[in-house]
Amino acid sequence: MNRFKSVLQLQGFPIQKAENALLDIQAKISKEGYNFTIQKSWDIFNYHKDKNPCYNSFLKNKTIKQWTDIPVMSKNDLQIPLEKILSNGFSKTQVFVGKTSGSSGHPFVFAKDKFAHALTWAHIMHLYKQHGIKVGQSLEARFYGIPKDFKNHQKERLKDKIAKRSRFDIFDLSNQNLSKFIAAFRKNPFEYLNGYTSSMVMFAKFLKSQNLVLKTICPSLKICITTSEMLFENDRRLLEDVFGIPVVNEYGASEVGVIAFEDVAGNWVVNNQTMFVEIVDEKGQVLPYNKEGDLVITSLYNQAYPMIRYKIGDIGLLSQHNSKGHQVLKKLTGRTNVFAVLPSGKKVPALAFYYVTKSVIDDKGEVKELKVVQQTKNSFLIKYVAETELLNHQKKSIQSAVEKYLAPGLDLKFERIDKLQRTKSGKLRQFESNVCNDYIF
Repeated sequence: MNRFKSVLQLQGFPIQKAENALLDIQAKISKEGYNFTIQKSWDIFNYHKDKNPCYNSFLKNKTIKQWTDIPVMSKNDLQIPLEKILSNGFSKTQVFVGKTSGSSGHPFVFAKDKFAHALTWAHIMHLYKQHGIKVGQSLEARFYGIPKDFKNHQKERLKDKIAKRSRFDIFDLSNQNLSKFIAAFRKNPFEYLNGYTSSMVMFAKFLKSQNLVLKTICPSLKICITTSEMLFENDRRLLEDVFGIPVVNEYGASEVGVIAFEDVAGNWVVNNQTMFVEIVDEKGQVLPYNKEGDLVITSLYNQAYPMIRYKIGDIGLLSQHNSKGHQVLKKLTGRTNVFAVLPSGKKVPALAFYYVTKSVIDDKGEVKELKVVQQTKNSFLIKYVAETELLNHQKKSIQSAVEKYLAPGLDLKFERIDKLQRTKSGKLRQFESNVCNDYIF
C-alpha cells in the first residue's frame, strides 16, 4: 500500500475495503447493467427515508410510487446545520466533512460517511490508473488554489507531500512566475498535470510564446487532467499541442465526486459506479437521451448525508450507452444559475455570451484570459489580459458577433488589465452580473 493510501487507512477511511467493494460493484454492473444502479438508488433512498429525519421531513409525507415521484433537491435544501441533517447513528466526528467552493453562489458544508469517502478515492484511483497514473505514487503537477491562512496552508502542503503532489501558485500567473513553473518541470519527473483549466491554458500560452513544448522539457509526462472549469475545444488543442501529451477532461463536484471522466478512447464516461446520474426537466421528469436538461445526482453509498436526486446546478446531455454499457456525457454547457438579462427581458446563459467573445478573440491569438461583467441590462465590460490593447477592428468583430448571436444594440466596453482576480479557491469566474443575482434551481 502506498503512503497516500496508508494515511487514508490510518485516518479511518477504509480504502482497502473500498477498493474491494469497487471491484464487486464493477462486476455486478457488468453482469446486471442499468438494473443494478437503479436498485442501489432505491436502496439509498429507502435508507435515508428510514434513518434520516431531516430527509424524511423534506419528503413531506409524499407518496412515492416510482423514482420520478421523489422530489429533486437543491443546494438550498442542503444548507442546514450539519448536526441536523446527518442520518441517525452519525455525528460530526464520525464523518468526512467538506465544503463546496461556492463558485455556484451557494456554498455549503456537506458530509460523507468514511466508507463513502474511501469509495470516492478508490473510484478516482481506478479512473486515473486507466491512463497509467498511480495516485500517491505518480508525481503530480497540481494547478489548484491553496488557502492563504497559515494553518490551512500548512495542512494542504502536508496533504500534497503525502499524495506526492507539487502545487503551483495559480494566484500568480505573471510571466516571472510562469518562468518558475518551467524551471520546476525541467527539474522534476512529473507524470501528469492536474488542475483548473484556465490556469493551465495560461501556462500553455506562455510556453507557446517561448516556442517550448512541455513534454520536451519533462519527458516523463503522460497526461494532463483538466477539471473544475469548462474545457473549450480550442483550449484542448492548445494544451495538447503545447504540452505534447493527451488531455483528459474530468467533471465532478466535491460533494459527490467524479461525475464523468474521459476514457482512453476519448468518451466522457458517466460514473455509474458510485452515483446515479439523470438529466431532468424543470419538473424533475427524466428527459430522453440527447435532450439537454438539468444534471441530477444520487450518491449511492453515502449513508451519512442525503444526496438523492440532487440538482447540482449544471446543464448537460447524455447519449445512449456505449459498447461497455456506460452512459456518455456528450455535452456540458455550464451552470444553470448564471445568466445575462438582456434589455428585452430575455435571459441568456452567460456561457453563450462568453463563447462568442472568446471565439473571436482567440482567433487573434493575443488575449491570454478574459472575463465578462454585465454592468447594466444593456452594457457589458470585457476585461482581458493581453500584451497589447485590442485594435478597433478587433473590437468591432466582437461587437458584430454579439449582435449576430445574442442581440443588437448592446454596449460593449473593453478594459485591458494585468491580472484577472480569482476566487479564494483559485477558480476563474468568467462571468459576473451586477444586474441579476437570482439563482435557478
